[in-house]
Amino acid sequence: MSIASVIASAAEFRAAGTDLSERRRSGVSAGPLIDILSSGESGIAWGVDGAATIGALTTIAAIAADAHVAAAYPGMAASAQGLATPQVRHLATLGGNLAQRSRCWYFRNPHIDCLKKRGSECPARSGNHLYGVAFDLGDCVAPHPSTMAAALLAYDAHVVTNRRDGLTIVDLLGDGSNGRADHALAPGEMITKIVLPAPLAGERAAYKRAISRTYAEWPLVEVCARAAIADGKFQVVRLVAGGIAAVPLRLSACERALHGKAANEAAIAEATRLAAIGAKPLPMTAYKLDLLEGLVRDLLESLAA
Repeated sequence: MSIASVIASAAEFRAAGTDLSERRRSGVSAGPLIDILSSGESGIAWGVDGAATIGALTTIAAIAADAHVAAAYPGMAASAQGLATPQVRHLATLGGNLAQRSRCWYFRNPHIDCLKKRGSECPARSGNHLYGVAFDLGDCVAPHPSTMAAALLAYDAHVVTNRRDGLTIVDLLGDGSNGRADHALAPGEMITKIVLPAPLAGERAAYKRAISRTYAEWPLVEVCARAAIADGKFQVVRLVAGGIAAVPLRLSACERALHGKAANEAAIAEATRLAAIGAKPLPMTAYKLDLLEGLVRDLLESLAA
């Protein structure tokens, strides 16, 4: 089989394979593979304006440990530091984290059909959806698994593929309404690099997650927050939550409520009450809204301190 025919088929790209290997062991994924770990872009390049371009094959551990990233994009660094385990971070790549497949246990079961496996319905909706969405945006109720996608959305990053340039995170992942796809990458299309804009003067950022055990667990809810504060007021605010919807969500109502307001307890409390606007929790996921509000408040207080 030629390379062109492999790419045109249902072949999957493999970098570190931290997600792909598990899917193949379970029988959810099969077919030809294209190894890209030694041929793609890795490393972090810095522009004269302080903006960063990160190769898609850069490991999560490299991002987490980079002092320059921590200074320029602290929310990115903290998100990378909180992801998975040291062993996974050492191998997993940024591009792979963005392009990973659903963690839903129905999708991961090779004997159960679901929307993402050409089925006609989402079995989690009427089944066990304890870890499902609290913002019901479409047919699939599994939250998007990428921690780094939430961080990159908070930083207004753009994604470059071998076919397209300048994709936003929303372009890449959609709006959550398409329950049959985890991303908008076409067969044979792979992420090559991620471009971040230059950081704002004086901005600060933080990341927190709520998990069901103290270590090595997928987040129930996670939030990446950025803020630029001047003269005691919020000038710029970005709040992005993961674990609550089929895609990472910007908490736009919270952001608007804080813009131009004093960075004090009263403003933060009012904005926190808006975090769950638009939520449509499932019967088993209303608890996520309490976690979301708690994380938002904690992060905003830490940024305003």
